[in-house]
Amino acid sequence: MPILTADMSAGTLVEWRKQPGDALTRGDTIAVVETDKGLIDIEVFTPGVLEKIIVQPGATVPTGAVLAIVRETTPAAAPGRAAAPPPAPVVAPVRRAVTPAAAPSDRVRISPLARKRAIELGIDPGSVRGTGPGGSIRREDVEQAAAARAVAPAEKPRAPLDRQARARQAIGAAMARSKREIPHYYLATTIDMHRAMTWLAEENLKRPVPDRLLYGVLLIKAVALALRDVPELNAVWRGGEPVRSEAVHVGVAISLRGGGLVAPALHDTAGKSLGDLMRGFRDLVQRARSGGLRSSELSDPTITVTSLGEQGVESAFGIIFPPQVAIVGFGKIVERPWVVDGQVVARPVVTATLSADHRVSDGHRGGLFLAAVDRLLQEPGRL
Repeated sequence: MPILTADMSAGTLVEWRKQPGDALTRGDTIAVVETDKGLIDIEVFTPGVLEKIIVQPGATVPTGAVLAIVRETTPAAAPGRAAAPPPAPVVAPVRRAVTPAAAPSDRVRISPLARKRAIELGIDPGSVRGTGPGGSIRREDVEQAAAARAVAPAEKPRAPLDRQARARQAIGAAMARSKREIPHYYLATTIDMHRAMTWLAEENLKRPVPDRLLYGVLLIKAVALALRDVPELNAVWRGGEPVRSEAVHVGVAISLRGGGLVAPALHDTAGKSLGDLMRGFRDLVQRARSGGLRSSELSDPTITVTSLGEQGVESAFGIIFPPQVAIVGFGKIVERPWVVDGQVVARPVVTATLSADHRVSDGHRGGLFLAAVDRLLQEPGRL
């Protein structure tokens, strides 16, 4: 069970996308896990063959628990389905000797179908008596609980802790840990966006409507390229020290419709064109809000960009997402008096902020980074 968010302690296995004997290649989706951030696709990071399934759908297990066993092979050795799948007992219910991966006793055992039905009916699974194997909750148990509630309207049911509330709790725990453990420092600068917005308007006239760019991708690309000047900000904290990343994977903060926030990665941000970044960003937003993110997208960000411009906020000072060491914020573009060649003119400007880990960098290096972002936005055609 991978750690997908800074404070994640457990996840619920929803389904297996592969079965014992199936050949696996790097990047294949092997399973779907439910977390406070929604449904996440779990990817394979090594080629091989799925040899044994340890945890069955519906089980909630702690992070680090073994979900399955993959026998590693070279890519050429697994072109298709393996010739000799393992025997049937490997998919037996979870009463095997896998106590480290078993659900904690205080967690509800409920089938995926029953969980879905409970959400539809507004039933708290913790209040349902399960009649399935080992006391697990079945769909029939949920429906019976709903029927019993319907015939007793005078007794107002206690509202379950919904996903939005759980997500809010998870975000709060992660941010409290960040502020407690990371010595933040904060910087801000105001950037003249006249050249960038003029270039963007002209560029979009050349593009079909579906391919037009939002100014946000200019900001994301500028952040990615500015990390070349201050590479220590493109890092994660591991084993008590910062580990720099060779690749730049910018996490983009996305608000979810039901509440909460995720910041999945736009992989290899610095090397992609603005058009590719725009397509990737639209895809991330759509999948984040429909529950289709991949595990690598949540675990890979090396720095995060957040923008509250759509909410009318002019400055956004973020809290660092552990294990990252920096977060960049942008407010809305506003028109302000600006001095150009000794003359005061109206210019569109945006406030860029940096929240960074003082164990990894300092204000001098952070200032160089924001100056690089500014410089890059003055030459938008080169992004």
